[in-house]
Amino acid sequence: MPSRKARPRGRVSSDTLADQAYQEIRARILGGGYALGEALSRRALASELGMSFLPISEALQRLEHDGLVESRPRAGTRVRVPTVEEIRERYQLREALETQAARLFAVNATKSERAEIRRQAKRLDKLYASYISSSVDGESHVAFQNEHMAFHARVAELSRCHLLKVALEREQVLIYNALLDVAARQRSLPPRFHAELSDSLTSGDVQKADEAMRRHVNFGFPSVVEGLKPSQVRRWRMAGKPNGAKN
Repeated sequence: MPSRKARPRGRVSSDTLADQAYQEIRARILGGGYALGEALSRRALASELGMSFLPISEALQRLEHDGLVESRPRAGTRVRVPTVEEIRERYQLREALETQAARLFAVNATKSERAEIRRQAKRLDKLYASYISSSVDGESHVAFQNEHMAFHARVAELSRCHLLKVALEREQVLIYNALLDVAARQRSLPPRFHAELSDSLTSGDVQKADEAMRRHVNFGFPSVVEGLKPSQVRRWRMAGKPNGAKN
């Protein structure tokens, strides 16, 4: 799990501190260091990271915009626990955006860009194989997730549709999907999972690229839903703070 050691205090701008806090808390969430539904105390985070409340609050606001945390009045902040309907809608949104990106990539990508995507896919599969065969830890999981998001973002970028890439970023599709993947970390991906996708993307066949991306995006849906059964996540307490947390 990512380190929870305090950061040394220094003469750093509040914007920089807020970004540091954002990156650290985000890494802990995507690495499974914080469980879905776990309460996040601003006081504890400020102490651990050696910061004041202000950058911590700003970081949590950004994470709430990303869909990684949620807050309630008089209840505090916790790692987001999406409903099954929200998960379904997120998968539908990602499918719509990424299959269109795949279709446009198949048409518009150059020969060198196709080779780049094939290399990136092989590197991603290799990273996953190394990560899953060793003792699984939060930092390795975050490294895989960051590489995974970079791969899909690059496909969208090479689609040559700027607004499509912007939509993926604005809707936080890939970051939110990484959160959902935390719930299904025991799921094993098929061999050459991304290499096979890249084979279809770089084939020049629009329909083949579309179908491959559609299968790829929806692969984890059943295990994510299973991982988010109510019995497996922490719930808000009926009164007061979640899990007794204090801000």
